[in-house]
Amino acid sequence: MEVNAVFQGGGVKAIGLAGAVCAAEKHGITFGRLAGTSSGSIIASLLAAGYTGEELKDVIQQAPFSTFLKHTGLHRVRWLGPAVRLYLKKGLYSGDRVESWAEGLLAARGIRHFGDLPKGKLQIIASDISTGRLLVLPDDIVKYGIEPERFLISRAIRMSISIPFFFDPVILRKRYRNGEKPEPFRDQFVYVVDGGVLSNFPLWLFDKDTKDPNDPVPTLGFQLVGRAEPPAPNRIVGPITMFKALFSTMMDAHDERYIDESQGFRTIKIPSANVHTTEFQISPEKSLELFAAGVQVGDKFFRNFTVERYTKLYAQRVKQV
Repeated sequence: MEVNAVFQGGGVKAIGLAGAVCAAEKHGITFGRLAGTSSGSIIASLLAAGYTGEELKDVIQQAPFSTFLKHTGLHRVRWLGPAVRLYLKKGLYSGDRVESWAEGLLAARGIRHFGDLPKGKLQIIASDISTGRLLVLPDDIVKYGIEPERFLISRAIRMSISIPFFFDPVILRKRYRNGEKPEPFRDQFVYVVDGGVLSNFPLWLFDKDTKDPNDPVPTLGFQLVGRAEPPAPNRIVGPITMFKALFSTMMDAHDERYIDESQGFRTIKIPSANVHTTEFQISPEKSLELFAAGVQVGDKFFRNFTVERYTKLYAQRVKQV
């Protein structure tokens, strides 16, 4: 059975998504169109490139999360160094290593650009904070004069995972065609950050293309739920610790956002209350627990899932909207 799938963002919690994918595949589920935000964009992209759920498990468990937080000379200057970097780069860490890691995984399957995939196969959510615009990539990249099919998937992933203040934003410079009058120099640059700022769980994404409520391809959401309890209150002693507390609270709070109960029939809710979004030093034990939780809830969901029930409930929801 083929379904479209939308994956919520959740930082290092993504292994829970991989667990639910494994359960789906064991029940004979295949994936058509795929979409994701933040770490969900990694899952969606690798599935689009041909990775299986079991392969995703290995990829995420072996991911060098701690090395993604690349320290520079400025980080060695206590307090002042990180503050200077934040001022200059708009983030505490570069996203270069995440992008390179994703690029290598995709290249291993012969995939680099969106054009290497069937049209519409993959969509990634990012946030243009210069204009306050939600970006659905690759299609929306054309607004900046960039050819969607030639846009790197790894660059889109980097945009989508760029947690504000934590990773540097991706800066795009608009391109102009012959005959177009360029904007003033300072207006030619836009800052793009984590898609979760505007839509962390874009379950609506494929609905706009579904004109018929009896559409035969269901769209399912893979959602991480449950806010992690902090081991201790955030200790704020300066601007850097304040920023860390800010983005940690913001990203973990995504899990508490209200999701319409009418969407429950098409949402696999994966418990992740014991893991923080930015817990880059996650232990192997915690990682396996989260993966197992994804497998368990995924198995329960797909044991009871039928296209007939989905079609009926989806049609009811369309009428209510």
